[in-house]
Amino acid sequence: MRRRPLSLAALALGAVLVAPAPVAAAPGADAGLAADALAERRYDPRAERAAAPARDAVRALTAEVAGPRTGGFPRQTVLRTFPVDEADRSIKLGLVPYHEIARRLNALQRTSDRVSVEVTGRSALGRDLYLVTVTAPETPAQARRQEAMKQRILADPERAAQDRAIARDYKVPVFVNANIHGNEWEGTDASLRVIEELATSSDREVAALLRTTRVYFTVSANPDGRNAGTRRNARDFDLNRDFITASQPETRVMRDAIIRTQPVVLVDEHGYTGTTLIEPGTPPHGQNYEYDLYIKHALPNALGMEAAIQALGYPESARADIPFRDFPPGEWDDWPPIFTPMYSIYHGAVGHTVEFPLRVNNREYDALPVEELRRRSSINTDIAAATIRASIAYADEHRSELVADQIEVFRRGEAGEAQREVPDGYVDGFGPEDRYSTEFPRAYVIPAGRDQRSTPAAARLVQHLLDNDVEVHRASRASSLGGTRYAAGSWVVDMHQAKRGLANVMLESGRDISDDVPVMYDISGWSHGLLWGATVTPVEQGGDSLPGGLREVAGARSWGVVPAAPGRDLLIGLDDAADVAAVNALLARGHVLQLASGGRVVVPAAARADAVRVAREQGVRLSLAPAGLTGTPMDPVTVAAAAEGDELYAMREMGFEVRPVSNAVLDAGFDWTGVDVLVVGAGLDGATLGAPARAALDAFLADGGVVARGTTGAAFNAALDLLEVEAGGGPGTANGVVDVDGSGELTARAPGHSFVYSPVWFTGMGEGVVTEQSYAADPLVAGHWRPLEDGGGAPEDAAGAASVVRGLDETGASVVLFGTRPLFRDHPKGLYAQWANALYWTDATAG
Repeated sequence: MRRRPLSLAALALGAVLVAPAPVAAAPGADAGLAADALAERRYDPRAERAAAPARDAVRALTAEVAGPRTGGFPRQTVLRTFPVDEADRSIKLGLVPYHEIARRLNALQRTSDRVSVEVTGRSALGRDLYLVTVTAPETPAQARRQEAMKQRILADPERAAQDRAIARDYKVPVFVNANIHGNEWEGTDASLRVIEELATSSDREVAALLRTTRVYFTVSANPDGRNAGTRRNARDFDLNRDFITASQPETRVMRDAIIRTQPVVLVDEHGYTGTTLIEPGTPPHGQNYEYDLYIKHALPNALGMEAAIQALGYPESARADIPFRDFPPGEWDDWPPIFTPMYSIYHGAVGHTVEFPLRVNNREYDALPVEELRRRSSINTDIAAATIRASIAYADEHRSELVADQIEVFRRGEAGEAQREVPDGYVDGFGPEDRYSTEFPRAYVIPAGRDQRSTPAAARLVQHLLDNDVEVHRASRASSLGGTRYAAGSWVVDMHQAKRGLANVMLESGRDISDDVPVMYDISGWSHGLLWGATVTPVEQGGDSLPGGLREVAGARSWGVVPAAPGRDLLIGLDDAADVAAVNALLARGHVLQLASGGRVVVPAAARADAVRVAREQGVRLSLAPAGLTGTPMDPVTVAAAAEGDELYAMREMGFEVRPVSNAVLDAGFDWTGVDVLVVGAGLDGATLGAPARAALDAFLADGGVVARGTTGAAFNAALDLLEVEAGGGPGTANGVVDVDGSGELTARAPGHSFVYSPVWFTGMGEGVVTEQSYAADPLVAGHWRPLEDGGGAPEDAAGAASVVRGLDETGASVVLFGTRPLFRDHPKGLYAQWANALYWTDATAG
């Protein structure tokens, strides 16, 4: 008999609340933010490293008070509290500042046995990240039984589908993600409100709900941004574009929480779009989804959320935009797995983005009266809370079907079954424009090297797959797959697995969807298989079984290799970011290396001891340098960079010293002392620099180098009259994986694919300008790249044109221009070495 659905009234604002009470904090919990470098507004890796001992001590303390995860519920954790920060940007809006969150959660844990809080990690600046679980108390035995059922759903879905105990007793998991964009605040306050309602309500329906449901809240996924009033985190990353890469600590914490809790419904609370926006999205839909099992719940749950906000009675919540229902194709799509809800679908969740209507950030934050800002924030909070309650209610009413459909997602993957054809009218409005699907390969192989060892790129990719809960096996002996012989030690991703959709969306080449939709909301192409530097080979369907000798693995690493030949010079080939990090580490230790031709670095025999140490740390392979091989002596490279945050981060991760610059910084009197290379990608317009700044820049260029990319880099090159080239470009939103050809000094070791966002190409090269890399005859492999309104800027216009050029300016500057985006969002990791090689070359040849 179906249980009576939870009424929205049972979670209404009138629920009995218990006022927060003081909680005795753990020893040292008021240590404050100084030890965690929280006073900084910009991420500094040196400060982070200096703060590591203090953070480790707090981490150990938190683990000690939290107790083991295998216990029952509640799992009480005394959270460390922080000093009041009057500069917290949420205060002006009448919202909960970060320093108040731990106090409220501590109080709730003391007053309710339904609330458990864990510190699941730290933000870039060291703030605690919380996962709150609200559920009825469970004994350790009951919690273990729930965990066993959850594991059975994933590991043995065929059996789980027939398991009456799961159908009857499994607690349905619901996940609420809040405040992933720091200056979209109200999801945190709505989450705290609903947590308090669930924790303290005396309503029988709430008590019944929590006996059959676990509700998880991240509360604030981006506390550094919340405090500072910035969309991005302290490293200048948009966390809601990072899930497929997981480069940031906050993203990894969210990812791990989704994997561990395995929710059937996830709502991600955002803002601000004029009206409340509730997904599902428009076409194109991710082609690796089991879309029939998603849309059957996503649309009715969205309609339920719309009804909930309408019931609030605000004129501002009289309607919602549901993109699937209301928007044209491409305007708000669910194609890339970079967003929290889209990523969660691959873990069996029905994911939704929710956007509040009333803007309170950016210009409005500074321009509107406080009273108006607080009125708007109050309405936004009510709307967010209503969507959370409605999603919980939907999960409660449809718990059996949601669990069964999550099991079916995993069962299809394990069985290797084809995706289902979704017929027109399957849900209201579903038509041919919504139909996206793929054919999964039988497996992917990541080959081992000649000595059965993994390259840094292969090990990094395998570990990333494992971190995302994708199963990977390793061959204990040489095997044939798809007609190809692979060495022992090769990695195999069997696509008969529960999360095959996630495995495929990472490893496949992707798809050119330029003709499918007129516009796209964000990136349309990505590929770990083509852009992460490892060789990844699909094995097409053709047999139901894979060769024997495969064993599932739990981790991957690359082992440093140094030839056993003391007294001989060594060689590092710049194939990967790890190779670059090894070179920079040796330079930092004072060794004089030599930059040889073809992206190779000679390490003197005298540096052998440090070379062995660095090879072990970075997992890189050194070889013996050919007798007599020499090159240009190298020094540590210091970079002044006018660039995006992702580019600054990637260069620092490779070991370069980076000093951010912009027009404002240069006009204020930047000290060029010690700078070797200027990087230009964003925020620097050479044509508008003041005269003193331009004179200082010209003096630097007489003995320095420039590495520039994209339209900003091309404009800078033209403004300063550096290399004689003509730059062409596609639309600003064109993006994706491109096929390239290159065998130049800087690209001889580079992959055959690159990444573009607002692609640029170069023609009309003058004397001394060398083409390093070119777009292939049919450049776009995967993504969205349509012509400009005048018909120009199409992929065929880029075909055969240079994508990377280099040359020497008549003043002495060495210049490299990229039309591609090798460091984009810390994703195309296989391209980093060619960027580093450009930095080394410009430094070595300048002046």
